[in-house]
Amino acid sequence: MHLSLCCRAWLAHPLSFAILFISLPRSISRFFCLSEVGSVPAHTHTHTHTHTRVCGCCGPLRPRYKRLVDNIFPEDPKDGLVKSDMEKLTFYAVSAPEKLDRIGAYLAERLSRDVFVKFANIEEDTPSYHRRYDFFVSQFSAMCHSTHEDPETCSRIRVAGIKGLQGVVRKTVNDELQAIIWEPQHMDKLIPSMLFNMQDNEDSERLMCMFLSLRAGEENPASLAESCFRELLGRAAYGNMNNAVHPVLVHLDNHRLWDPNDFAVSCFRIIMYSIQAQHSHHVIQQVLSHLDTHSKNTPRVRAGIVQVLLETVAIAAKGSIGPTVLEVFNTLLKHLRMSVDFELGDGSRRNSASSLSSTRTKESEERIVQNAIIQTIGFFGGNLPDYQRAEVMMFIMGKVPVYGTPCHTLDTVKIGHQGTKRIQAMLLSSLIMVTSGFKCKTMCAGLPVAFLEPLCSISLMEDSELRQLVLEILHNIIDRHDNRAKLRGIRIIPNVAALKIKREKISKQDVVFMKKHGQQLYRHIYLGCKEEDNVEKNFELLFTALALITIELANEEVMIDLIRLSIALQDMVLANEENMPMFIRCGIMALVAAYLNFLSQMIANPPFCQHVSKVIEMRNLDAPYLLPEHVFREKCVLPDALDRDDVGLYFQTADLAEALSVPGYNVERLAIPYIPQVTEEDRLPRRKSFVDTISLQVDILSNSLPDQSQLAEEITFETLKKAIDTTGLEEQERERRRQVMEKFQKAPFEEIAAHCESKANMLHDRLAQIFELTIRPPPSPSGTVTVTSGHAQYQSVPVYEMKFPDLCVY
Repeated sequence: MHLSLCCRAWLAHPLSFAILFISLPRSISRFFCLSEVGSVPAHTHTHTHTHTRVCGCCGPLRPRYKRLVDNIFPEDPKDGLVKSDMEKLTFYAVSAPEKLDRIGAYLAERLSRDVFVKFANIEEDTPSYHRRYDFFVSQFSAMCHSTHEDPETCSRIRVAGIKGLQGVVRKTVNDELQAIIWEPQHMDKLIPSMLFNMQDNEDSERLMCMFLSLRAGEENPASLAESCFRELLGRAAYGNMNNAVHPVLVHLDNHRLWDPNDFAVSCFRIIMYSIQAQHSHHVIQQVLSHLDTHSKNTPRVRAGIVQVLLETVAIAAKGSIGPTVLEVFNTLLKHLRMSVDFELGDGSRRNSASSLSSTRTKESEERIVQNAIIQTIGFFGGNLPDYQRAEVMMFIMGKVPVYGTPCHTLDTVKIGHQGTKRIQAMLLSSLIMVTSGFKCKTMCAGLPVAFLEPLCSISLMEDSELRQLVLEILHNIIDRHDNRAKLRGIRIIPNVAALKIKREKISKQDVVFMKKHGQQLYRHIYLGCKEEDNVEKNFELLFTALALITIELANEEVMIDLIRLSIALQDMVLANEENMPMFIRCGIMALVAAYLNFLSQMIANPPFCQHVSKVIEMRNLDAPYLLPEHVFREKCVLPDALDRDDVGLYFQTADLAEALSVPGYNVERLAIPYIPQVTEEDRLPRRKSFVDTISLQVDILSNSLPDQSQLAEEITFETLKKAIDTTGLEEQERERRRQVMEKFQKAPFEEIAAHCESKANMLHDRLAQIFELTIRPPPSPSGTVTVTSGHAQYQSVPVYEMKFPDLCVY
């Protein structure tokens, strides 16, 4: 009775049958549970799916094939699959082949839900020596590259493959006996499979359809692959980093993902944030080696790799970067020189219009590479600690060829003057970025001799751009309290106190530094002011340099020296012994006025400030071209000459000395004119490039030298008699001696040493000239050499005509 009622209800209303089925006795419910859906007559098969769905609400009501599948999975995953239940499932599948599709579908559902999750997390007490995963890695990797025509099916297959690889990774990375998973043959399959799903597919429409076709709540292949990628890298040990990173670089090469390099940058960000910090230098070394491999590739590819390196070192600089600091800079500087070589090496072949167009394109692309390298150098150096940054500064400066030091890393002959200048400018630009924010405790540490001397040598080049870069580097190093922004622009500052300049008392170490190297700084400022190609920016940077020296390094003695330097610049303009252009002369006058106005307010001496203000007011009325606000205007009218007799327009040493007649200032030194040091560089002709100084060759021709017989005739007895005759000169000699004694008593030691050195060098040159004219080599049987019209001629002397000293004859 109950059975027939249930059957009718099932056939008529499946939902009502479900409610009735729940209310039946347990014995009858078990009867229905044991009856398969296959025993239902053929005409009722249309309700099979509904029956299964309804019975799935309670465990005992599930179909038999599902219960058999569920039974093979134990409650505790550590126990493994139940062998007896697996045999029951196999027997059932053989006896009821029409259920194979449903068994397979449900088994796949259980596998996709549990086996890469639970099985992979099982911790084995006794690891297996014989278990291998080669087959799984190959099959799962193939699934990750599925290109099924149905987007939803393709996505499901890829997700299954990624989960499979994730399970293999979790099962093997912590097993010492399964280190084989890190070998290249496996990493070359694992890594590209993940990257293939992470990267942006070129067929964006197909990718969009794939994601839109996924139902809500289903996993995304790209995000799942990224999660697996991060997990794999996070488990990588010290010895496995190279095998994990190399496939990434190969994948980016094969899929041409360096240009554009958005995906490459994203990949290496993931790598750097996923690995352990102490392994960062392995990644940097891999990218550097890859850059060397692509040294002859297109500029955009090289620029893409350099930008990836920039992102890599930017993250690594915050942690541990190991011994790769100088290696990074060495490689980058090498590629910088190569880029300049590529850009300028084909200049001799620029003939046709087409070649000219292609050359311009190549130059612009190489500029991208060069800018990327400079940014990388600067950003990396800027994030280093100060002690390492000082080493990097020395390292970069050592790559710049300067006077007196050979250049072994630069083929200046090949790239020529233009290429050499480009490299100089780029290296100095990178130094600006490295020194930005550099805070040295003592100036001896920030400007050591090995760094200061070549830097100052560059400041004497006949190129305004290079001199500007040198001054900016000095600003970065000297400015330890971030005052430079407040001093931007050369001008007459009305109220220096309003700038709120930060300043500390000068330390003893800095006092020693200025005693040793202050004259060197003054000299290069003095010489840099009178360069004929100076523009407004040069004068602005010179003003900032003087102001920063005053703020950071000036005590009373240094301030006196800076005043003497300013007066010497003014006197040089008025004397005009070198016939400087009027713009340069007026620019120097404006610089002196702007600086003395700043210095007077820093000293806060009322008489000093009054004298400076008075001169500035007179210039405003009678000579505005001597002030920075006027001379650097575009249409400033310059005079034909400067009136030296109008003393009201110029700063007077006597008035400044009287104003500073207070304790602490040695005003007697103001009466001693400033004279720059004389060095070896001053004996060379003006240098236009480092090529001229490094590969300097002197060719002596007879037509370039005066006739020695004429010079010999000038040195006669009368000439020597006049030279030693001191009749009537006693008074002049006494005055000269008094001036020398006064100078040696009051002048700084550095100036005395420089003066003596210059005198000694002049005496040595004069003696050498005299010896060359008076001393002749003895005659030789082998002959003597005479130069006539540029050709050497030998004239032999017979032995019997030679005259020997008496001691040589016996």
